[in-house]
Amino acid sequence: MTIQTAFDLIFRNALLRSSAAPVDIGVKGGRIAAIEPRLTCEAVEVDVGGRLALPGFVDTHIHLDKACLLGRCGHNHGSVSEAIRAVAGMKKDFTVEDVYARGARVLERAIVHGTTRMRTHVEIDPRIGLRGFEAVKALKRDYAWAIDLELCVFPQEGLTNDPGAEELLIQALRDGGEVIGGCPYMDTDPNAHLARIFDLAQEFDVDVDLHLDFDLDPSWWHLDEVCRQTERRNYQGRVAIGHATKLSALPPEQLKAATAQLAKAGVAVTVLPATDLYLMGREATHNAPRGLTLAHKLAGDGVLCSVATNNVLNPFTPFGDASLLRMANFYANVAHASVSDFDICLDLVTELPARLMNLGDYGIKVGNPADLIVLDTQDSRFAIAELPDVMMGFKAGRQTFARQRPTLFPPRS
Repeated sequence: MTIQTAFDLIFRNALLRSSAAPVDIGVKGGRIAAIEPRLTCEAVEVDVGGRLALPGFVDTHIHLDKACLLGRCGHNHGSVSEAIRAVAGMKKDFTVEDVYARGARVLERAIVHGTTRMRTHVEIDPRIGLRGFEAVKALKRDYAWAIDLELCVFPQEGLTNDPGAEELLIQALRDGGEVIGGCPYMDTDPNAHLARIFDLAQEFDVDVDLHLDFDLDPSWWHLDEVCRQTERRNYQGRVAIGHATKLSALPPEQLKAATAQLAKAGVAVTVLPATDLYLMGREATHNAPRGLTLAHKLAGDGVLCSVATNNVLNPFTPFGDASLLRMANFYANVAHASVSDFDICLDLVTELPARLMNLGDYGIKVGNPADLIVLDTQDSRFAIAELPDVMMGFKAGRQTFARQRPTLFPPRS
């Protein structure tokens, strides 16, 4: 038994993925100060009851600025380009207040579903200007009590073919943009688009997170150029690509080569199951392809991967509740994950996306912020399979939400 006198808070009987039996977690000044069995101290106590404690889910790819658009336009969209056009047609009328309200709705759902870190991709172009960016900056400030929000600014409509977009992008990077993204398949000169994105990344010393290769034709792609730019600029470990659905269409030998290329270049891959499945293969009349890149297989072969939300209730994905646990379960179903894969499927929404975002202070470790969530399960192996409720969450040792366990009322005998 360890005797301590300096804790503000103790989590009792918390099951960690790394511990065989429940432990106590001592918190001081918003940070984890000790992780041991049976800590002794006069402090506020939270009894976790042997349930699973995680440092929170990490969403590497979500669009808060264009969420919750159901009802504003029709949703019979059969392709990526049609969805882009639908949102582009509405974007010019977005206000800061509108983006903020829709983003807050999704952000609050994400928080109560256990997300503690998030990278949101924010569109920057002459149609929306910086209104979406200003709204998401305000969300970052106003919800910092519950979630760390990182802003990735990117030109959705292209760059070299969209006059005024680059100037706005630079302004956003000067005013709080923390990551830069790109969308080369929307540009008339994709390689020039990528070169300029990497130029700006180096100029502002920010990471790169791209929308890439979002179709099922593997005869051409931009992956080679991304890997080339990454290695030429020594940006290994600082570049991610989202979607990369072409990888799902490769035969085994070509996939093996592409996997080795990604691992060598240090380029991470984010799979977006809801959107990728909704928009890919829609032209098929039968035996429709899934369009889902197998993140857990890539991860097993040395590619840093994550599974993320992408869109919620809009033309790209007219579904969603911002639950990463549900998304990981959804992914595992479609990806034919076996029981032996369940741990890595949980990694895809926790440890691995934290590495993708280069979060050095993530995890339930001494010295790290006391950010944690409690899942209503006593077996971490089956968190993905059984979809337990997320019972409570804490940010820097302060409780951010709670969920009551449901009560059954059987008839009296």
